[in-house]
Amino acid sequence: MVAIGVLPGGLPGKVFMAHLLPENPEGKIYEVYPPLSIEQMNRSAEDILTPLYDELDVPEKTYATDDRKERAILISVSKANKLDQEESLEELRELAHSAELNPVGDVIQRTKMTHPKTLLGEGKLKEVIMKGLQSRADLLIFDQNLTPLQVRKIGEITEMKVLDRTQLILDIFAQRAVTREAQVQVELAQLRYRLPRLAERSTALSRLTGGIGGRGPGETRLEVDKRRTRDRITRLEHEMESLAQGRLQRRMKRNAHPIPILSIVGYTNAGKSTLLNALTKSDVKTENLLFSTLDTSTRRLRFPREREVIITDTVGFIQSLPPDLMGAFQSTLDELKDAHLLIHLVDISAPRFEDQMGAVEAILAQLGIDKTPKLLVFNKTDRVDAETVALLCKRHGALGVSALHPGTLLPLLAAIEERVWQGDAFSVLPAASND
Repeated sequence: MVAIGVLPGGLPGKVFMAHLLPENPEGKIYEVYPPLSIEQMNRSAEDILTPLYDELDVPEKTYATDDRKERAILISVSKANKLDQEESLEELRELAHSAELNPVGDVIQRTKMTHPKTLLGEGKLKEVIMKGLQSRADLLIFDQNLTPLQVRKIGEITEMKVLDRTQLILDIFAQRAVTREAQVQVELAQLRYRLPRLAERSTALSRLTGGIGGRGPGETRLEVDKRRTRDRITRLEHEMESLAQGRLQRRMKRNAHPIPILSIVGYTNAGKSTLLNALTKSDVKTENLLFSTLDTSTRRLRFPREREVIITDTVGFIQSLPPDLMGAFQSTLDELKDAHLLIHLVDISAPRFEDQMGAVEAILAQLGIDKTPKLLVFNKTDRVDAETVALLCKRHGALGVSALHPGTLLPLLAAIEERVWQGDAFSVLPAASND
């Protein structure tokens, strides 16, 4: 960008010049040259732009293997303290990886008051635009939930696709839903979330219906979109009722037999599926990604003396879990309500595992199942030194295991047997006070 000043007599004055920079270790976005007179301009535009274009082409070659992934800038605008904000943004980065996106930068703003229309201040929004141009980003992902107006305004100003935290999680769920029930639940949650966010795209489409009674303004595109969305929601709700009947029959059949039911709950990526595989020698898909498991998996776990339990792996929880998702995964919630014992699995190697424990407990309370007996289990102990594990287990009244090392699971199996059976009778003991 070049700006040339004009002197009172009409002659050219100072020349001001600036340009974007390619990605660099210093994180500098642009270069501003000191003002020069016309006489001092001794370089042609070609001399400046040719090497600059060559440098700007380098990222395209660097990310050649990532062409299928959209490039995203992560944004956090919060009143929270710096540590909490950075921790939440790091979790957003992991969510972006789970969604098969390529995070290429982040923007953090701590503010006492957010802008009602754009969330970010004007200066920060300009910085986001320049950072997007520099890194060739395709979309912006906000760590906070945005209003429909904010999504529209930010998209108009930046000319980039805009997602918030809830929509990102919904998109991850849509990618990973396997069974028909999970797919219906996800689509239903997405439609309910997007319905109030539908915006009219063009006034040129204000007349779409005709015929008798169509002489007025007609049915607008927005109205058509909303009507079709509501119709789709109604059809999916009817399908969910049908699927729920089948699920109810399976539950009734299962509950007809006096077999204890255990559910593994915990923060996302705590290792729940890995633990289920280790305990039951099954092959539930596991990945080191947030929300790698969406569909409930149920297996039988056999003990000596002809004893057995039904153990289920459930979808992981996360802080600020969107309300639309709480109602969407009814099958998971039903499994938790049927459980006689909850195995609360915690990733002890996570930097703020205690906050994750609190988030899970809060969601269980919200679901009304916080009174169900629980067994607290610290997983991934192989990533933490033994002395620290022992101290933390003693402080929280937990068992320490590593789901990747079956030899560490023997105390857990003994604890489950002790809590589920008294003598030969099936009777789950109440949770201890330090659980």
